[in-house]
Amino acid sequence: MAQYHQTGNRDKILFVNSFTPAQDRAVAKYRELTGAHVSSVIIFDHKTPVPDWLKPSDNHTLLTVDFADTDALQSTLKPYADDILTATFLADRNSSYFRKVIPLIPNCVLPTETSLKWTTEKIRMRSLLRNYDKSIAPNFTVAHDSTPETIEKIEKRVGYPLVVKPSGLTASLLVSICYHREELEKVLKQTFKKMDQIYKSKKGLGEPKILVEGFMEGTMYSIDAYVNARGVIYFAPLVYVKTGREVGFDDFFGYMRVTPTQLNVPHTEEAQEAATKGIKALGMRSTTCHIELMRTETGWKVIELGPRMGGFRHEMYELSFGIDHSLNDLLIRNSRKPVLPKKVKGYSALMQFYAKQEGKLEKIQGLFKIEAVESFKRVKVRKEPGDKCTFAKYGGDPVLDVMLFNPVRSNLLADIRRIEQALNIVVSSKGLELAKPTA
Repeated sequence: MAQYHQTGNRDKILFVNSFTPAQDRAVAKYRELTGAHVSSVIIFDHKTPVPDWLKPSDNHTLLTVDFADTDALQSTLKPYADDILTATFLADRNSSYFRKVIPLIPNCVLPTETSLKWTTEKIRMRSLLRNYDKSIAPNFTVAHDSTPETIEKIEKRVGYPLVVKPSGLTASLLVSICYHREELEKVLKQTFKKMDQIYKSKKGLGEPKILVEGFMEGTMYSIDAYVNARGVIYFAPLVYVKTGREVGFDDFFGYMRVTPTQLNVPHTEEAQEAATKGIKALGMRSTTCHIELMRTETGWKVIELGPRMGGFRHEMYELSFGIDHSLNDLLIRNSRKPVLPKKVKGYSALMQFYAKQEGKLEKIQGLFKIEAVESFKRVKVRKEPGDKCTFAKYGGDPVLDVMLFNPVRSNLLADIRRIEQALNIVVSSKGLELAKPTA
């Protein structure tokens, strides 16, 4: 009689092209919670710098390889393949690396290569969402050029107002809204001109294409979800997102994220229902998902869905709810129930500041006042004097991030106002002082 035999020890967790201190702590918690004596294997592409804090140890194995060389990747993973319990990654930019690993560790239950590809190509994602349920996604088309014929096709299929966005970029890069033909012609020409350069510098995913879709007017939220191998979904709390457009920028970057939200239970359940449809439409399993949503007058719409943890969510969920997002990411990939405390500890906010005008950064005023507010947790300054400040829609990054937390919502809002009034970003060699965003 044939007998079941499992090769290997299944005592390794594979991290693909990134590893954070939060994930390191999550592995230790996983050992404590499950009793499994797991350790980390971190594999980096040869062009990715290894973090300075990360050193080989009894609990860490560091590997480096050229991911473009499948034979080399297989050879590097071979000594560990039978021992890998599960694998994970952070950020959309690492999705393509993760896809290359999946066939080389076939005994792990992971998201499929195809489903991962769907989530990183906005055009294919839109098609699948609308095919599953037209109510959760807007009309769209693809622009191959900026000719009059293409303009007419867009006007007929989509109509104004509309949004132009490259299919394989994240973080609102090159995203623009158009209200009439002249704007559309200008935006398409600018986007085609800049797209290849931005794809290269930001490591865009898939073939560069331009998606044009109906503008969704409403309030933006996001939610992370844990999906096990059987498709059972556990939702983390919703996060309210205020975009740059709401504070005076002609841009869609995430200016501020806040959790918990003020939504009631029925509205929260409606958001979860729309997110569930998106997860099913794109065939997600054995992964954490990050879903961006728009609450409109006609219901909840799915903006985008990614097969990974949302940015800054580990900090925000830990501060506001005591949720260890990185631990839950490991648990769900092994079909274990995530740990989701219900008690609200307080309100967290992540703010990202861009310069109000483009130019060279001269100085940032008000940092000491920011650090003095009661809600202050940390600040990360991303640019130094002399660096170029560019809008997100043209491929630029924030000047700084600020993380806040306060047990009392009104106190958090007061500190947000103090920060907006204190922060002063000065750009360009002409000494132009930027206007400060308002709440």
